[in-house]
Order: sequence, then structure tokens, then C-alpha cells
Amino acid sequence: MILCRVLGNAVSTVQHACYNGKIVLVVQPVRSDGTELGRSFLAVDSVQAGPGDLVLCAREGNTARQILGKDDDPFHAVVLGIVDEISPA
Repeated sequence: MILCRVLGNAVSTVQHACYNGKIVLVVQPVRSDGTELGRSFLAVDSVQAGPGDLVLCAREGNTARQILGKDDDPFHAVVLGIVDEISPA
């Protein structure tokens, strides 16, 4: 799982039918202290997250397909949960 910050929504006028009714978010991987880590990517929302939320994402197609759809749907990443707080180790 990857800790990410939601940057906003992605909007497309043409999309695969399996995306109908689903929200696609732009997420930025971050460290536990909030500093950016790597490049942002798109993830399908499964938890009603919004811009600014700290979330956990899975960036693996099989996990996304198991949560969101069928085995042949072209999902690559999914938002799995919203993080309330991070406690220091």
C-alpha cells in the first residue's frame, strides 16, 4: 500500500464503460511526514475521498479489479482507505 495525498479529480469526456459512475482521483505519494515522494498517478476512488485527504492506495491492477469490478476491467490503482492520523513510531 502507498500513502498518498489526494490532489483532485480527473475528468474525461471519453472513457471505458467500466468507469461509468466511478470517480478517478489524482493522488501524490507522500512520506509519513507529508513530503512528496515520486510522481502523482490516477486511482479510482472506493471510499469517497476528496482533495486534501490523506489516503492509502494500492497500485496493482489485480487488487483494484478485485475491489472495483471484474477480472477483465482495466483498473490499475484504487484508493482503499482514508487515513485519520499517523502516530510516530
